[in-house]
This record gives sequence, structure tokens and C-alpha cells, in this order.
Amino acid sequence: MNVPRFQTVARSTVFSRLDFRAKLAIFLTLTVVGAGWSDPRHASALLAGVGVACVGVGIPWPYLRLMLRVMAPFGLLMLFTHGFFNKEHVARLVGVEANGLTPLVTLPEAWWLIGGAQMTVEGVWYGTGVFCRSLMLLLLVPLCVFTTHPDRLVLGLVRLRVPYKIVFVFSSSLRFFPLIFDEIRAVMETQRLRGYALEEMGALQRVRVYARIAVPVILGAMFKAQQIEVVLQSKAFSGSPARTYLHDARLRPSDWWAIAASAVVCGAGVWAAVRLGFGRFGAD
Repeated sequence: MNVPRFQTVARSTVFSRLDFRAKLAIFLTLTVVGAGWSDPRHASALLAGVGVACVGVGIPWPYLRLMLRVMAPFGLLMLFTHGFFNKEHVARLVGVEANGLTPLVTLPEAWWLIGGAQMTVEGVWYGTGVFCRSLMLLLLVPLCVFTTHPDRLVLGLVRLRVPYKIVFVFSSSLRFFPLIFDEIRAVMETQRLRGYALEEMGALQRVRVYARIAVPVILGAMFKAQQIEVVLQSKAFSGSPARTYLHDARLRPSDWWAIAASAVVCGAGVWAAVRLGFGRFGAD
């Protein structure tokens, strides 16, 4: 099992060279627009665009694959929940009665608790849109964070008047993730040297091995966190933003253009969704 590395991408692109405040404007715009697009056709198109952007800027494929694997059960849950049990809401969006939805699967009456439940085409379609929007929002985080150096990310948030203590905790978490995953990788390599072939084990055996791995990883993470606490106390960390910074954060013309374009797209997307019903589920 390869453990993905959570770190800043090395590829230099137009998007990665943007200031974090411009990326944050893009993040907020896509979040607002995506929240209003419940139609799975529009949501999937937005998801595809964000996915292509993640690949284009150099987000590691193991991380993207991990997100897909983690979100797959959630997607199945969304299809099951909306397909079977969200008839009233879906019917109201489509503009028909609940019994007017198109049946897809009907469970046998003999089944306990869910016997006789009926999955509808419209419910599955609506659940697909919910899953696409959720996955798109999840991919937006690495798209904006992994393409920004932690120092520039901190400075960008400070320029936005975010309290420095909150910024420091956020940036420390980003720096702490690679240490944890390196610890996981080291423990797993140790298990392999002891003869544990994880790839050849069954599901139950893997759970037992991972349970053994969790203990040293948690203890190592607690030890590193304690070390960081001691270092901060020894340096009399106060959390005051009145300090000098190695990097400078100035909005360049490209950043202003990105912020202006984000504002226009956000306004146009909200207006089209509210006034024209664009991207709304059930709207033609």
C-alpha cells in the first residue's frame, strides 16, 4: 500500500503562481456556484473541470485516487438514500407527485424494514448530483492549498486579517501531515521487513495489521506534537502578527484579474440560478 504524500506540488503553473487570496476568491466562487447547481449534468461538468485542473497543476495522483476511494462509499450511500427515501423532495423539485416518479428497482415485500421500497430514476439522478458537488468541493481544497507554499499561504491569510494564532495552527497542520504519513510509511516498511505481505492478506488480516500500526503512529504523532509545544514555549511564542516575513504578498495584475473574474462569475452564477433556474434540478 502506497501512502500518498501531502505536500506542495513542485510544478509551476499559472494557477500555482497566483496569490493565495486570488485562489481563495476562486474557491469561494466555485463553492457558491456549485452549491446552486443541483442538476447532475452541470455538477458533473463542474467536477470534471476541477478534476482536470487538479491534474494540470500537478496534484499527486495517489492523493486523487485516495479521495475517489474514500468518497466511493459516500456516493453509493447518496444514490441509495435519495433513490429510495427522498421521494417527496425529489418529486417537489421535478414538479410531480411522489407516485409519479419513474420506478427503477422495487425491493421484495418480504424484506425486513425496507421491504417494498422503490428506487426511482429521478432519485438516483439527484443523488448523482449531490455526489458530484461533494466531490468537487473536496477537490477544491488541494487545488488551492497544495499549489501554495505554506509561507505564502500564511502571509496571504494574515493579509486578510485572519488572527495569526488561527493561521499558525492551520499552517502547522499542513506541515504536520507529511510527518505523520512518513511515520506510517516507515512503520509499514518495518512490518514488511518482518514478513507481513499486506498485499496478499485478506480484509480481516489487514484490519488487524493496521490496528497494530495505529498504536506506534499515534504515539509518534503525540511525541512530535509535544516537541513542537516545547519549541514554541522556548521561543516565547505569543501569536502576534507584528513580525517580519521572508516572503512578500502583493497582489499582481494577474491576481486582480482572477479576483475580478471570480466576482463576475459568482454574481452571474447566482443571478442565473435564482432568476433563470440555471443548473437547478428538474429545470429544463
